[in-house]
Amino acid sequence: MNEALTLLSFGDQGWGDQIARGVLVTISLAIATLPFGLIIGFLVALAKNSSEPSLKLAANIYTTIFRGLPELLTLFLVYFGVQIGIQQGLKLLGYDAYIEINSFVAGMVALSFVFSSYASEAFLSAFRGIPQGQYEGGHALGLSRYQTMTLVILPQLIRLALPALGNLWLILLKETSLVSVIGLADLVREAGIAARVTKEPFLFFGVACLIYLALAIISSTGLARIERWSKRGDVSR
Repeated sequence: MNEALTLLSFGDQGWGDQIARGVLVTISLAIATLPFGLIIGFLVALAKNSSEPSLKLAANIYTTIFRGLPELLTLFLVYFGVQIGIQQGLKLLGYDAYIEINSFVAGMVALSFVFSSYASEAFLSAFRGIPQGQYEGGHALGLSRYQTMTLVILPQLIRLALPALGNLWLILLKETSLVSVIGLADLVREAGIAARVTKEPFLFFGVACLIYLALAIISSTGLARIERWSKRGDVSR
């Protein structure tokens, strides 16, 4: 027991500092990915809900690709593919240089693509749950299409999509562990390094499991409070 506490302690004798930095990277990556995933997902849902066939087709192709590909493969395509694309582009311009994409940025972009493809379905279902009369009422009040969307539709949309988006956030939090394979020092990578050096895999991977579980519990509690807040105007029956 004392040996385990020593290994998990902070300072020169333990791995607590590295584990804490890994947790910070994991949380930072998830938080950085969330807004991009939500914005892209909302725009894709708008395209799917549009009456323009070309927009619908492009949005359906987008979601089909990123919902169909394994998340790890998407990460590899972004991390290695973008590097190769930039290098080939520089060669065409007469430059011969090696470009390496930051693993944090590559992870954020790849996870944003995956998250947005699923979030678009959540937003699309919410769009379909809003009666057409809400749009007509906004127009009857003299609101523009933009004002109707932002003042009338969007608040209802977020409320309807919130449960599904909450589940996607929990999935995103766990999928950040994939970035360890491209060298980002997240929680899983730091735990793996500690496990190999100390030959205590059960200890460090067990601690990683407990940390992910704690993050999920905290997130679930926060999401439940946000959902209750969003329903504060409901009439009790």
